[in-house]
Amino acid sequence: MGSAVERTDEHVREYLIYRGFTNTLKHLDSEIKSDKEKGFRVDKIIDQLQQFVQSFDLFGLKEYWLYLDRRLFCRLEDVYRSTVNKLRTSLYRYYVITTIQKGNLEKTQEFFQKQALELQGQAEWRDWFILPFIPAPEQSAAFSPYFSRQWADTFLVSLHNFLSVLFQCMPQPVLLSFDAEVQKMTSVTEDNEQLRQMLFALQMDYKDQRDGEEMVLHKLPPYVQNMDRLGDTELDLVSSQRAANATNTPSRNFFSTFLPQGRRTPGKPPPVTSGSSPSQAAVGRKEPSVNQAAKSKEAPQPKEAKPASSQSSTSDSANSQFQQSANQPTNQVTNLNPRHRRIQDHEKERKELFSKPPLQTPERKGEAGDVEPPEPSAEPPDSSNSCGAAAEAGGLSVEQPFIKLSQEEYGEHHSSIMHCRVDCSGRRVASLDVDGVIKVWSFNPIMQTKATIMSKSPLLSLEWATKPDRLLLLGSGVGTVRLYDTDAKKNLYEMNIDETHPRILSLACSPSGSSFVCSAAALSRSGNVESGPRLPIPVSGQLLLWDTKTVKQQLQFSLEPEPVAVNCTAFNHNGNLLVTGAADGVIRLFDMQRYESAMSWRAHDGEVYSVEFSYDENTVFSIGEDGKFIQWNIHRCGVKQSEQILPQDATGPFVLSGYSGYKQVQVPRGRLFAFDSEGQHVLSCSSSGGLIYRLTNGEPALERVLSLGGHKAPVVTVDWSSAVDCGTCLTASMDGKIKLSTLLAQKS
Repeated sequence: MGSAVERTDEHVREYLIYRGFTNTLKHLDSEIKSDKEKGFRVDKIIDQLQQFVQSFDLFGLKEYWLYLDRRLFCRLEDVYRSTVNKLRTSLYRYYVITTIQKGNLEKTQEFFQKQALELQGQAEWRDWFILPFIPAPEQSAAFSPYFSRQWADTFLVSLHNFLSVLFQCMPQPVLLSFDAEVQKMTSVTEDNEQLRQMLFALQMDYKDQRDGEEMVLHKLPPYVQNMDRLGDTELDLVSSQRAANATNTPSRNFFSTFLPQGRRTPGKPPPVTSGSSPSQAAVGRKEPSVNQAAKSKEAPQPKEAKPASSQSSTSDSANSQFQQSANQPTNQVTNLNPRHRRIQDHEKERKELFSKPPLQTPERKGEAGDVEPPEPSAEPPDSSNSCGAAAEAGGLSVEQPFIKLSQEEYGEHHSSIMHCRVDCSGRRVASLDVDGVIKVWSFNPIMQTKATIMSKSPLLSLEWATKPDRLLLLGSGVGTVRLYDTDAKKNLYEMNIDETHPRILSLACSPSGSSFVCSAAALSRSGNVESGPRLPIPVSGQLLLWDTKTVKQQLQFSLEPEPVAVNCTAFNHNGNLLVTGAADGVIRLFDMQRYESAMSWRAHDGEVYSVEFSYDENTVFSIGEDGKFIQWNIHRCGVKQSEQILPQDATGPFVLSGYSGYKQVQVPRGRLFAFDSEGQHVLSCSSSGGLIYRLTNGEPALERVLSLGGHKAPVVTVDWSSAVDCGTCLTASMDGKIKLSTLLAQKS
C-alpha cells in the first residue's frame, strides 16, 4: 500500500503543476513532510517509534501511539483490542528496558512516576514497579528475557506485521487502486484477445465439420435428399413470392386483407379461407385442390389447413403463379409414405423457424396470426419473451413489464447462502452462508466487498437496521444478538437473549429504528443448532421486543395457544402492525401500539416459511411448508383472497444433488418472495434462478412474466430493492453464488 500511496502522490503533484495550483502544491508538500502515518510505510512508522525510544521522549511516544490508536486501531473489531493492548504494553516495556540499558535511570523513574496512575491497576505491570530498585535487573529471572536481543527483535517484527496486515485490510480510495485497475484492464484485454482467437478457431473448426457433414449427406438415401431439396425450393419460392407481393401490392390493400384474419381468437384452428397469401401456403402446408383426394387418405396433421378456392384480394396473378410452381413438389410429397411425410414436415418447420427474422414486420405478424394461432405449449414457460411472442402471434402488442438490463455474480461465499438482504438505501447488501460467514458488499458503481464478518458461534439470521442503515443485526445459535457497525467494522453491542431459547430464527427492525423484534427458539430434540427433519410437535419459542437505544428487552409477546417458534416476522410501513409466521402453521397479527395480538389464524398445513405485507397493507402473503402461496385479508380473519400452489423449488426444502447419490438438503431460512416497488409483481425462488410473477385478482393468482435465470443450483432466498431507478433483484443459491439482476420497468 505504501508504494501505491507514493505513486498516487506523484500523480497528484503532476496534476497540480499542470493546473498551476502552486499554493496547493506547497501545502501538500508541507503536509506530506509532517505526515504522521508516513505514507502508510510501515518501516518508517517503526523508525519513528524507535526514534522516540532512543531519544527518551516519553511524551512524544505516547502522543504518537494515541494518534495511531485514534486513526487506525479504533476501527478494528473488538476481537483485536487485546492485541493492540499487548503491543502497547510491549512498546512501553521496550522503552523502559532501553533506558536501563543506556544507564539513564532518571528516565526510568520518570516513566513509572508519570504512568503510575495508568499502570498500577494492570496485572501485567504489578511486578515492574520494583525494576528501578534492582541492582542488576538483566540478571533477574523475571526480567532477563526482556534484556535479550531476541525479545526486542520479536516485538519489532510483530508490530511490523500487525501494521502491514492492517494497512492491507483498510478500505482504500478509488484513486489508490489506479495502477491495479490499469493492470487489471490490461490483463482483461489480453484475455479477451485470446478468447477471440479461440472463438475464431472454433468457428473455423465448426465450419469445416459442417462442410464434412454436408459431404456425408450426399450419401444418404435418395428420398432424404429429395426431401431437403424440396424444403429449400419451397422456402425460396415463399421468399421470392413475398418480395413480389411487397413490390406490386399497395400497403392499404395488404392490411385490409390480413388484419381481419389476424384478429381471430387465439387458440382456435384457422378456418378455411379463400384469401390466402403465398407464405401461408408454405407455412400452413396448404395443398392445391387436385391433391386433396390423396391427402384425405393419410392421417390428418394438426397444424395443416386446406384451402378451398383460389380467390385472392391482393394479387391473383401472384397466387396463380405460386400454385403452378407448388403443384410439382407437392405431387412428389404424396408419393412418400406417412413416415417420410412427417419427417419432411418436421424439416420444413425447422427451416421455417430458423429463417424467421429477429424483428417482426406488420406483414409477418399478419401471417402468423392467420396461419397458426398461439399455442401455450409452443414456448417454454420460463422464456423471458413468452408473453411478447404470444402477443405477436395473436396480432396484439403487449410490452414486457420489465427489461433485464444486466446480471452480475457475487461469488465470495463458499457454501450455501441462508440470508441475502439489501439495506434501505439500496447501496449495500449483507449475505450470510451456512458456515457463519457474512459479507457486506456494494454493487454501485462496482461490485466490491466492504466487510467480512466471521463468527465463532453459528449465525442463523440477519437484518438491516432502518436508522441508521449502516447497522446490521446478527442473530446467533447460542442466544445472542449482535449490533454490528458496517462502516466502523466492529460490534457495538452484544445482547444475551435467552439461554433456554438459543436459536435466533428471525429479526425485524421497526421502521423508526427505535426497536427490533427477535424470535428465539429452543433446540430441536437432536440438540443440533441447525434443525434437520421437521418434528411433528412444534419447537417452543419466544417473541421479544428490544429497544435499540437502551439495549434492553421491553416486553415478551404472548403466543397463543402455546409458545411456539416463530420463523418469520415483518412490519408494515409505519411499524404499527407486525405479522409473524410460526412453526405451528399459524399467522399472528400484532398491534404494536398496544403490544398485543390483534388476530391469528391457521394458514398452512405445516410451518409458515415466509410472510410479507401487501403493497396496500390490506392483505398479507405467506408461503408455507404445504407449498402454497396464499393472500389473506387482514380485515376478515382467516379469509383467503387468492391461493396458488407453487413447485417445491420455490418453497423448499431445497435439495442439491451431488456425486454418488449425495444430497444436500436445506430448510428455508431467508425470504422466499419479495415485491416490486408498486406491489404488482413478486419475485420467487426456482431451481435455476428467480421467477417474476404478476399478481392477478382472478385464477390463477400468479402469472409468470419473466425468468431471471443464471443459477446452476437451487435458489434459496431472494430480495428486491427499488430504492434506485432501476430495480435490483437478488437471488442466492446453494452453491454460494448470488446473482444481481438489474431491471428496468416498462411504464404503461
